[in-house]
Amino acid sequence: MTTRITPFSSPLLLGFDAVEKTLERLAKNGESYPPYNIERIRQDGANERLRITLAVAGFSESDLEVTTEENQLLVRGRQADDSCEREFLHRGIAARQFQRTFVLADGMRVIAAELKNGLLSIDLDRPQPERLVRKIDIAVRD
Repeated sequence: MTTRITPFSSPLLLGFDAVEKTLERLAKNGESYPPYNIERIRQDGANERLRITLAVAGFSESDLEVTTEENQLLVRGRQADDSCEREFLHRGIAARQFQRTFVLADGMRVIAAELKNGLLSIDLDRPQPERLVRKIDIAVRD
């Protein structure tokens, strides 16, 4: 039996099991469709904002679904295959399904999603967390 050592095996990193499992799952997902960009949007005095833009030409708003589950943003696309209604002489554009997953840092939230000219833009922000300092009393037992 071999023991697997991972970066999260350090005794200083407590409670990161879920993060490690998420990273392993994402590493196995080699799918590259649809292509996407992630950009930082700078606004003076505002919280940090990010925009994810996916190239989803051929998908309508009803074919797309944007959801968040725990700390993940899931974007799904499902096109109905209408090939029985049409006769193709050449079919180079397939009705394709996809699921793209993005792991969100704690506190990230989705502000809006917009579909325009075949591009799905999803805006996110991260409000500044309140700094919480709490003194822990030490019990003395003799």
